[in-house]
Amino acid sequence: MDLPVLAIIVPCLNEEECISSTTERLLEILCDLENKKEISSNSFVLYIDDGSKDCTWNLIEQYNHKTNGKVKGISFSRNFGNQKAILAGLFEALNYNADCFISIDADLQQDETKIPEFIRKFKNGAQIVAGIRKDRNTDGFFKKYTALAFYKVMNILGVKIKLNHSDYRLVSRQVVEALKNFPETNLFLRGIFNELGFTNDFVHFDVKAREKGKTKYTPVSLLSFAISGITSFSIVPLRIVTFIGFMMSFVSFILGLSAFIDKLIRHTTVPGWATIVAAIGFISGVQILCMGIIAEYLGQLFQEVKSRPRYIIKKKID
Repeated sequence: MDLPVLAIIVPCLNEEECISSTTERLLEILCDLENKKEISSNSFVLYIDDGSKDCTWNLIEQYNHKTNGKVKGISFSRNFGNQKAILAGLFEALNYNADCFISIDADLQQDETKIPEFIRKFKNGAQIVAGIRKDRNTDGFFKKYTALAFYKVMNILGVKIKLNHSDYRLVSRQVVEALKNFPETNLFLRGIFNELGFTNDFVHFDVKAREKGKTKYTPVSLLSFAISGITSFSIVPLRIVTFIGFMMSFVSFILGLSAFIDKLIRHTTVPGWATIVAAIGFISGVQILCMGIIAEYLGQLFQEVKSRPRYIIKKKID
């Protein structure tokens, strides 16, 4: 049986401080696996430069020349986002006849020493091997609990994602070929890979503290990521809006009926303007919230209807 060609997909944005150490470490792992006859000598590292403004791309080009193509690169025309960078890496790596693909962050906070374990799972028949964080001890208070809340909400809404599932994963060529059949502009990969089926397995890993540079994930980008994931995979929020609207109408009808009876039979006037104002404010807030949820779905639909390209490649080095 031929040895599999492994492509290590590394999305990066302004990572000039860690490109060198990351490249050396990944090449060391590839060399070790090749010497052990676990993977083909044609295996490679593929960087996706997601619109960096620093010297990230220049360093990738230097390593491409230095390694005679063992390090390859794609440069986007602008920043398109982490998910699209991973997607571009998977699709482009198909052109280099890769048999399996591992995506990992450029800062190597995800434990790169687990890559051989991913390969073993793949050789044992797993088509998708998901990396699962053992804990969130390296996260701050806000990120830790909002992330945990995100996974719980996703599962409540019907999107079955394993807790602490990350974008550190291995997928087979067959899986990537199947992924090409999904034409959506905004793909939530953690959900999509769960929907594809195929044989699944897991690798648990520790997350290390970041040694160089700063994280590119801000609270705003994480919130956008969460909203995109929810609206891409679940219509439950829309059903909640319908339920809230029904309940508000029912409660309003009861209150109106009560006021009518008081006026017609008891000839009394209901006091409490403060209560009325509070009720109006509450109902208005609920209406605005419901409109916001609907607007998120309309925004997703608007982006999909335009059918704009997911990403634009400015440069590519083999």
